[in-house]
Amino acid sequence: MTRPKIFGIAGWKNSGKTGLAVRLVAELVTRGYRVSTIKHAHHDFDIDKVGADSYRHRQAGAHEVTIVSGTRYAIMHELRGAPEPSFEEILARLAPCDLVLIEGYKREPIPKIEARRLEAANRTPLAPEDPHIAAIAADHAVPDTALPVFDLDDTAAIADFVVAITGLTKPA
Repeated sequence: MTRPKIFGIAGWKNSGKTGLAVRLVAELVTRGYRVSTIKHAHHDFDIDKVGADSYRHRQAGAHEVTIVSGTRYAIMHELRGAPEPSFEEILARLAPCDLVLIEGYKREPIPKIEARRLEAANRTPLAPEDPHIAAIAADHAVPDTALPVFDLDDTAAIADFVVAITGLTKPA
């Protein structure tokens, strides 16, 4: 299988990454692309509810718990002390698609846009230290950069940029 096209959104906490990711997925899907996402979390997280059958299976020690219905399925994999899987290992688990949009993984050597908001927890620019950042999306003026700068809310223009940078072809 060939590696899918990938594009990332990097930034500090509260920089607007998730909002941008959600808007980009919606925009690109509207344009006819099949988009998958990977979000990296720096903390423990849960996607099932306490008391649900899947939660009880996981709490009992299941290595993987798969929930299947007529509309979706999800697989939860418990690491149980094993190291976090690599970015490439996670990417390899995804079904074929046109684009994988990555939120987080700010240190991965993939093309990405840096999200910046004045309300971010940390406002230290990532771009000067990361040659893989291809553009900046911000809610404020960004002086002193040769990179393209987009308004954080200009989803259509950012989507056009993602399509161009990744070489996505028009969906059939």
